Amino acid sequence: MASVERTAYPRFKRLISARELVEFFTPTEAETEWVRERTRHRPGRVLALLVLLKSCARLGYFSDLGRVPLAALCQVER
Repeated sequence: MASVERTAYPRFKRLISARELVEFFTPTEAETEWVRERTRHRPGRVLALLVLLKSCARLGYFSDLGRVPLAALCQVER
């Protein structure tokens, strides 16, 4: 049986390695600037849009913010 991460609707792993956090959830300068332009630099909205952007890139769909692991949120916020 395929792992949950390889199904048609992948989900976040329970534990995310440090390498995965850096590789998949660290926003680039271009992503950060794009998000800031669209959120008018409002901190809460910047973080939410960055999290949605990075999680969508990882999963292939927009996930509910409540399902994003705390470690991923902390990595995006840096």
